Amino acid sequence: MKPHGHPIAELILTVLSQSTNDRNRDVAYLRLRRRFELWEQVRDAPVAEVEEAIRPGGISKVKSVRIQAILRAISERPPEARADDGRWSGSGTELSLDWLPEVSLEQARDYLTALPGVGRKTAACVLLFAYGLHDVPVDTHVSRVGMRLGLLRSGAPFEQLHDQMLALTPPGQELELHVNLLRHGRRTCHARSPECRECALARMCPSRRLFP
Repeated sequence: MKPHGHPIAELILTVLSQSTNDRNRDVAYLRLRRRFELWEQVRDAPVAEVEEAIRPGGISKVKSVRIQAILRAISERPPEARADDGRWSGSGTELSLDWLPEVSLEQARDYLTALPGVGRKTAACVLLFAYGLHDVPVDTHVSRVGMRLGLLRSGAPFEQLHDQMLALTPPGQELELHVNLLRHGRRTCHARSPECRECALARMCPSRRLFP
């Protein structure tokens, strides 16, 4: 799996993935792209049309408003107007995040998390999957596996979990670590009934004794 270089697509995909499965997310995304060729068209369309296009992804009324708010914010805060103190200013209509790899990771992350409804996990998805930058998305599966293995502090807020995950991830291993932890959480280390007897990590897992 290589970085695909399409940050806005990754951003919208991540919004669509909320509270649904991968199949419904993908169906909603494909319907959206078939109806609107350009992201500017998604931004400027009546919200009801966007809502109808992404309906298979669930909670389409909320997601359609959020998607348009994000796209408008990107248009209104272009990177070329960055001030010397690191704040972003200016206005414009172009929709592009292609500049993200050209600034520091902290600046890219700060820009993304300032967009409406975008948190650390969504920002990390964009930075990692689109560009292969040093960030690791921490979702419920990754956090659960990380906490049970003793890699992450139990009960820590997601902001801290992202920082902890970054601290223990060697550069260049971000994507592999994320995918493996996610897959393990989905297939084996379930929330309620983890399959510890079938777990390849059981011998090194301090939580294995908690489950029969």
